[in-house]
Amino acid sequence: MLQEIIKSEDKKIKIAFADIDGVLRGKYIHINKFLNAAETGLGFCDVIFGWDSSDKCYENSTLTGWHTGYPDAKANIDLSTFRRIPWENNIPFFLGDFSKDPKYEAAVCSRSLLKRVANQCESMGFTPVFSQEFEWFNFIGTPNDLHNSNFENLQPITPGMFGYSLLRTSLNQAYFNELFDLLLQFNIPIEGMHTETGPGVLEATVIYDQVLAAADKALLFKTSVKEIAYRHGFMATFMAKWNSKLPGSGGHLHQSLWDAENRHNLFYDSEDKYHMSEIMKNYIAGQLKCLPEILPMFAPNPNSYKRLTGGDWAPSTLTWGIDNRTTSLRVISGQAKSTRIELRIPGADTNAYLVMAASLAAGLYGIKNQLSLTTEPTSGNGYLDTKHSALPLSLEEATKRMKESELARELFGDAFVDHFTYTREWECQQVDSTDPKWELKRYFEII
Repeated sequence: MLQEIIKSEDKKIKIAFADIDGVLRGKYIHINKFLNAAETGLGFCDVIFGWDSSDKCYENSTLTGWHTGYPDAKANIDLSTFRRIPWENNIPFFLGDFSKDPKYEAAVCSRSLLKRVANQCESMGFTPVFSQEFEWFNFIGTPNDLHNSNFENLQPITPGMFGYSLLRTSLNQAYFNELFDLLLQFNIPIEGMHTETGPGVLEATVIYDQVLAAADKALLFKTSVKEIAYRHGFMATFMAKWNSKLPGSGGHLHQSLWDAENRHNLFYDSEDKYHMSEIMKNYIAGQLKCLPEILPMFAPNPNSYKRLTGGDWAPSTLTWGIDNRTTSLRVISGQAKSTRIELRIPGADTNAYLVMAASLAAGLYGIKNQLSLTTEPTSGNGYLDTKHSALPLSLEEATKRMKESELARELFGDAFVDHFTYTREWECQQVDSTDPKWELKRYFEII
């Protein structure tokens, strides 16, 4: 396979791995080093699991730290993720993970966690098909410009509130078209892209795929958009809520289960009132049960909870509805091919591997335990539907609940829950109430 994809003129390769926040960490390596690493793996400093998104080292992590000397973890390159980066001289690019190093596979490698959950799904005879859609804001300026101005007077690339605007996309058509075209060349095909409600905000949905490939594409989508924005003198931010007066940025997750041959959508039942199969109902019931126990995987930062306030297209209660965008779970069940669930809780600031692992594990829990969907779908404004339980209101509350949750530990194992909740406790400790710009400084560019 390597002989088919690597050319004689390729002198360097770009590789990347996701940290716990879904931030890609990587390097460029010589072709000879890559060829050796493709066969035997390579060492990669485990500091990427020992610090936060701002490179500040955790103080009390048991996995790695100053007490361990930050050794190399054994990384492996997934050759199936091969791409060439069209905006970087078509350099070869690969993703990897730490699934062959038991210490890191169990506790900190989010891609490995998703692989474990996907394998469980497939052992049950299901093929998970997922897609994530993103909303993000775009601003004029470079990272230096914005940091030097202390994030004052941020200027979106377009003014005003103008969703689904053809006029606004024509104003920055070079950027808009490069996003669509270059992402396609990078094997991240976009199903659709348009302006959303808010100044300088866009929304795009990545075309669906089997769950691991879908997560790879979602993670690469965010980094790619930021890099393409740089080319135009813009900055793209995937913060969940950069401005309290504007709608937040969602990272809605579309999901369905198909048979092992990937021919039949197991969520669809033509005889049911809502065209929902029993498997789909069990899956939804599992998500509704598990969501409050594992919410930090869908809302990982203190800023995330400013979006989940019940309104502005973001839910705050455990509701589901038929094609209802005001509920946490939106059921889209018109046709066999397109029947799916849209989970509207995740923000754009999420780690796609964790979002998809958590969603799939929760749904499978419902199927394994044959949980019944006991509530009727919410009709009308789900934000006003107060008869359903509310989600935790802060990262601190959500993290405490997950840390103490036997259900979370059943789904993901003690090693992961212990380390992940520690990192979320750390994230809560980084709140700087003396600096009104601390969230922008911490999350605006990196997350």
